[in-house]
Amino acid sequence: MPQFPAFGEPSDGYVRVRGARENNLRNVDVDVPRDAIVAFTGISGSGKSSLAFGTIFAEAQRRYFESVAPYARRLIQQGNNPRVEAITGLPPAVALQQRRGTPSTRSSVGTVTTLSNSLRMLFSRAGDYPQGAGILYSDSFSPNTVTGACPVCHGLGIAHTVSEQLLVPDPQLTIRDGAVAAWPGAWQGKNLRDILTHLGYDVDVPWHLLPRKQRDWILYTEEQPVVEVTPQRDRVEKPYKGRFWSARSHVLHTLADSKSLPMRERALAFMHSGPCPSCGGSGLKPDALAVTVGGRNIAAMNALSLTDLAAVLQALGAARPGAEGSSEAVAAAISQDLLQRVTVLLDLGLGYLSLGRATPTLSPGEMQRLRIATQLRSGLFGVIYVLDEPSAGLHPADAEPLLEVLEQLKSSGNSVFVVEHNMDVVRRADWLVDVGPQAGENGGRILYSGPVAGLAQVEESVTRPFLLGTASPSAPLASGTSAIADGARRRRPALGWVRMEGITLHNLANIDANVPLGILTAVTGVSGSGKSSLLQVVARAAGAQVHTAGPAPLPADGEPAAGELHEGQDGPVVTKMAGLDPVDRLVQVDQRPIGRTPRSNLATYTGLFDSVRREFAATDGARARGFGAGRFSFNVAGGRCESCLGEGSVAVELLFLPGSYGPCPVCHGSRYNDETLAVEYHGRNIAQVLALTVDAAAGFLADIPAAARSLATLREVGLGYLRLGQPATELSGGEAQRIKLATELQRARRGHTLYLLDEPTTGLHPSDVRLLLHQLNRLVEAGNTVVVVEHDMDVAAAADWVLDLGPSGGANGGRIMAAGTPEHVAAVSESRTAPYLSKALAR
Repeated sequence: MPQFPAFGEPSDGYVRVRGARENNLRNVDVDVPRDAIVAFTGISGSGKSSLAFGTIFAEAQRRYFESVAPYARRLIQQGNNPRVEAITGLPPAVALQQRRGTPSTRSSVGTVTTLSNSLRMLFSRAGDYPQGAGILYSDSFSPNTVTGACPVCHGLGIAHTVSEQLLVPDPQLTIRDGAVAAWPGAWQGKNLRDILTHLGYDVDVPWHLLPRKQRDWILYTEEQPVVEVTPQRDRVEKPYKGRFWSARSHVLHTLADSKSLPMRERALAFMHSGPCPSCGGSGLKPDALAVTVGGRNIAAMNALSLTDLAAVLQALGAARPGAEGSSEAVAAAISQDLLQRVTVLLDLGLGYLSLGRATPTLSPGEMQRLRIATQLRSGLFGVIYVLDEPSAGLHPADAEPLLEVLEQLKSSGNSVFVVEHNMDVVRRADWLVDVGPQAGENGGRILYSGPVAGLAQVEESVTRPFLLGTASPSAPLASGTSAIADGARRRRPALGWVRMEGITLHNLANIDANVPLGILTAVTGVSGSGKSSLLQVVARAAGAQVHTAGPAPLPADGEPAAGELHEGQDGPVVTKMAGLDPVDRLVQVDQRPIGRTPRSNLATYTGLFDSVRREFAATDGARARGFGAGRFSFNVAGGRCESCLGEGSVAVELLFLPGSYGPCPVCHGSRYNDETLAVEYHGRNIAQVLALTVDAAAGFLADIPAAARSLATLREVGLGYLRLGQPATELSGGEAQRIKLATELQRARRGHTLYLLDEPTTGLHPSDVRLLLHQLNRLVEAGNTVVVVEHDMDVAAAADWVLDLGPSGGANGGRIMAAGTPEHVAAVSESRTAPYLSKALAR
């Protein structure tokens, strides 16, 4: 057994990992230098994240938790201990992973970066107050505190209101005929009608002929009188005590208390959501909004783009400071500190964001850059920053400043470990760890660890040709057709055009755009230029005219996407749209999870599990026991293990120690009871089938046509390494999107479909990008239209048509800078995409 220095002792500047076995890592040893930028590369599923996050960061986190008191540890969410023999030379670590913004609309750019705290202090200590007003504490300028939140909207800025037009859509009807549409149907509606009759109201006169006072009481009263009601029906019933609810009270009560989603959706149909009329959408009380700094209140400051905010802060910081302790001096000091922190965000290409921008509308890449900026100001020294694809969601023009920020982290005395697919970022690293050669069971080995240039000698590496520039993701697969052939790029002609006029959404201000049909179109532009907004407009406008289908329509699960419409944004976003007649279906494929719990997995999502369960039910063993297909589902009672309810794991609570999860002691993680596991199909039980990888299952399930079709398409998009029963919570965004694409590819071709994809290459190795492009071209060659929002210039170079937005982000974006073939756009000097597209075309 080798001897290693004790934790905390010097180990010649290296983090030394021995015997790492996390996920698919094959007992690997690797030495990684500290005080350097280290890139971890390899195809999706190769094991690079298992090494960087699952082993190195997880072990650093475990050691930190060991120093925390046992009682305090119970309050901290902890991960699993990594499977590794030893790691030496390991400093504390900070992980900055790709994840979407929190669903809470109370979280914003300002709160994530803590800039809002300083801004609130600026208004509290140095604001201009109305004459006679008392000084407000900083909490009074926050919509997330009791002292600051608007009492009408509770700080959300959005008010849900009702109107007579919504509650009574047809005023010609009588109450008996259902004039008050917001009331419930069936017995409850008749009950309210009977109560009104006993209260002396005429329920048989048209609504609009009732006196205004009566109409307002029926719709809006807070009173809830209880009267004895004799039901007015054909059969005799006993009198009962009935309570009256106004239409508004019923709607608000349903929204607040009902657990039924259909009932809540029905209630929302009778409400109008928009900016709160009391606070103007700011979420703040009037006394806070009355305080100004530089002529603006805090709501106006929060609405400024960071670029404009920096200009305001610069002016405040440059003002004459005045006497020490004066409001002018305080304003100058706080403004200068804020300006330094905002400048970091500007350097990261986020100047188009505002402090008030809600985090659910941010992309994962934007969220990660906000966290990186916060870490730059933290002043930490001697730590390892482990970053998950920091260039994801970045236009090549925005990646340059990011590299400078990573260099700043290193120069501050830290180590920067990045899991990265962007070869331009990898080339700038000091050290490279390449994992592979393939994914899953065929990966998990360290192919190379050393200076970047040394990878040129490792012929086994899939990363090598893309790093050297000898291979391009846009090159066609040998076995398939493509828009590119024999080194010459052949562009397909459009089969028609979708013409949109008057597009207005976010920073798209009354612009016109034409989207070609029957070809592959890439929408490009710097971050914040309006690409996702344009895709959302196409989706919303087209969705109103054609059938919406597909595995993951947007929006889903109530979680807004980046660029999605906010509550209260009513009205058309396109004044005129034509040319959609050839389109029969609309399919949107994004990177949201295919499920939010471990119960959802690859097999259930694609539908192949249904055919597998039917085959098990058709076996002699199942028929003899009277088992149907439902018996082989782990989501329903009968065949599942009742100890863990089909989850395969149980929570383990330890006194004075943190709780954790472990395999179910009854089913040992199989999810099924013994009776179900006794049934076999070709020598395997249902749990063993779910444990197969896609590649292995392709042979085992070859006799089941529906399953074989699903497995074939999953392999074609490079997911052969995934297990059939792999929980959805363990899948990356890129894997989830490719599963959705594979699910769509396996469907029978019917008519012309419009596919909309938002950054489909996020999280993909260049070799996986090549596979993805092949599948997108398959869709086009089958007579469909594919539109992708992309930052990957190789994808743009492989497209038939490019729509480039810009020139910058935010208010300085939202214009179409160029439209045409990639060669045409690459020649447009005003386009910031052009030079990078030219470089990709030259590969």
